[in-house]
Amino acid sequence: MTKAWLRHWPEDVPQNIAYPEIPLPEILSTASGKYGSNDAIVFFEKSITYGELDDLSNRFASSLKGLGVKKGDRVALLLPNTPQFLICYFGAMRAGAIVVPCSPLYRERELEFQLNNCGAETIIVLDSLFSLVAPVEERTKIHNVITTALLDLVQDIGETSTRATRSPRTMLLKDLLKEHTDLPPRTAIDPKQDPALFQYTGGTTGTPKAAVLTHYNLVVNTVQFSSWLSTLRNGAEIVLGALPLFHIFGMTAAMNTSIFKGETLVLVPRFDTFEVLSAIQRHAVTFFPGVPTMYIALLNNHRTAEFNLKSVRLCISGGSPLPVEIMRKFEAVIGGRLIEGYGLTEASPVTHCNPVDRPEKIRAGSIGIPLPDTEARIVDIETGEHDLPVDENGELVVRGPQVMAGYWNQPEETRLVLRKGWLYTGDIAKMDEDGYFFIVDRKKDMINVSGLKVWPREVEEVLYEYPAVKEAAVIGVADPYRGEAVKACIVLKEGFRGRASAEEITQFCKDKIAGFKVPTQVEFVEDLPKTSAGKVLKRALNLESRR
Repeated sequence: MTKAWLRHWPEDVPQNIAYPEIPLPEILSTASGKYGSNDAIVFFEKSITYGELDDLSNRFASSLKGLGVKKGDRVALLLPNTPQFLICYFGAMRAGAIVVPCSPLYRERELEFQLNNCGAETIIVLDSLFSLVAPVEERTKIHNVITTALLDLVQDIGETSTRATRSPRTMLLKDLLKEHTDLPPRTAIDPKQDPALFQYTGGTTGTPKAAVLTHYNLVVNTVQFSSWLSTLRNGAEIVLGALPLFHIFGMTAAMNTSIFKGETLVLVPRFDTFEVLSAIQRHAVTFFPGVPTMYIALLNNHRTAEFNLKSVRLCISGGSPLPVEIMRKFEAVIGGRLIEGYGLTEASPVTHCNPVDRPEKIRAGSIGIPLPDTEARIVDIETGEHDLPVDENGELVVRGPQVMAGYWNQPEETRLVLRKGWLYTGDIAKMDEDGYFFIVDRKKDMINVSGLKVWPREVEEVLYEYPAVKEAAVIGVADPYRGEAVKACIVLKEGFRGRASAEEITQFCKDKIAGFKVPTQVEFVEDLPKTSAGKVLKRALNLESRR
């Protein structure tokens, strides 16, 4: 297998790494030993040091042991970006439990499915979200409900919810942390075999399932990504934690990596443009991992120019394709670099990234090259067995020590995506002669126009060049003549609503792409449906179009 990307390998990054075979929480123990008095977390102007975070995580592990939580038990987290997330995440793993992150945006049905599917018996929930847990508690195996208030651990604000609003079995996290000051009993963990995380994902088929990630998977990807960020100084950077930590990208790129490198993580409970702009300026943030919709929102906020964002030296975008035009415009705002990487839940998640050591190695529109000890190929879409030539579109498959053990209780789904040691991503990509990879689109999102393939991302890139377009998503819709037709769903910038027309936009596209790729339908919408991680929900757009 030819690894053309090695010709452009970052000078300060090893191609192969001896990964520590340790439980994931040991990265916090190590950081506490090195940077104990340094701030690990900043939250609403209050800080928690590495020493304090380590101690609180140990206390929570002791609390769980006291509640009878055993190795392999599932502990669910229904929390936004708060210090409690980190405390409970590392504490549960120290107790030998498997962490199951849940989205605070879930509805009752979604939460019930996930809790029953994983078999969780313990849940930690923000008190304002308890109304979501209460109706499903009796229909699941949950028997430990631990609640916490948003600011419980950074200021003494008293109790914010009453026993009347909770079940009799509910406990308060702050009380448990006060009661358990002893070190937890040590739990024997085999990092390569024992799961640390059940991370739910639609995977490549859209069916909710849990990717089983071992301690070793998570440690490896943390070390890989940390090594890649060779221009960031251990113990000295300020990281923006705006990505949701319950999502694997935020968990690895913001949380685990910042802990491993001894950096300060500035937590934002939910993405709000003003709060993010304020946090960057106030704390002189230097590293901002995000998703394209975050950068787009900041670019289009009329107050962005009021803030000094020049402290940001590096942004890494993942989760969904980064439009080249957005990259260029955002770099002009911060003065630093915005580069694209790639990953998926099943790979913990990062597999590719543009090199950060020298600007000339960054390629706009590319997800970059594979991380250390990671291999990638482009194979034919039909069988997935034949390697394709340079610059030819096919399915991206990857292999590396960060790839999951499989899907929980889904042997057939596991066999579909894990074949002969390779993870089949479901993403269509190509590789150029220098070994840089380019995501073309999702395999399932391809539009078939009279037998011709249209990849939505190519059309979206053109739409983002049009001055009136704030956000764009391209989908395929049924067409009696062509089979499928191209439809563009567009959010217009303020000032252009009522002025920009569908005809102008289609004409703009005709000047830049082949006729069969040009949208035959243009719909102006108020906003695009998105996941909690900022990905556009094209399935929801497709459903709307069918109505």
